[in-house]
Amino acid sequence: MNKKIKVVVASKNPVKKQAVLDGFLSYFDEVEVEGVNCESGVSDQPMSDNETKSGAINRVENAKRNFPEADYWVGIEGGIEKLEKGLTAFAWVVVESSENYGEARTTSFLLPAKVGQLIEQGYELGAANDIVFDEKNSKQKNGAVGLLTKNKISRTELYLQAVQLALIPFVNPELF
Repeated sequence: MNKKIKVVVASKNPVKKQAVLDGFLSYFDEVEVEGVNCESGVSDQPMSDNETKSGAINRVENAKRNFPEADYWVGIEGGIEKLEKGLTAFAWVVVESSENYGEARTTSFLLPAKVGQLIEQGYELGAANDIVFDEKNSKQKNGAVGLLTKNKISRTELYLQAVQLALIPFVNPELF
């Protein structure tokens, strides 16, 4: 009989919690996911790959410190990076247990110039999307990826694959 595993997600965002639940259920039979607020220790809108990854790592560390009874801790941090053709969006997923560690980055995608201009003025991606697309609280829903793909790819789906990839060391412990 498999024991139910407890996963603490360092966010109360329903999209992130669902991606973590779906990702863990890909490999484990019984999963309980709890979302908690944890500081990222980086800017509200991380503007580089390194800053974004640091935010996910910091969230995991804060979750571990505040919720030591969990079996796994997960941090998901969305970020932006300026490339030659404009700003791209992506996220880092970090998963940790008392014995193991995994990480993965989502795919990245180019943001429209209008969104990029608002970000460069100091807006977070979610707020910029809300302005450009006349939405409310889009980051708690399908976010930029959903808006830009006409909901062909949801924010949950974007994060899901990275959660599954971050779990590779846990489902193949003999290799790590």
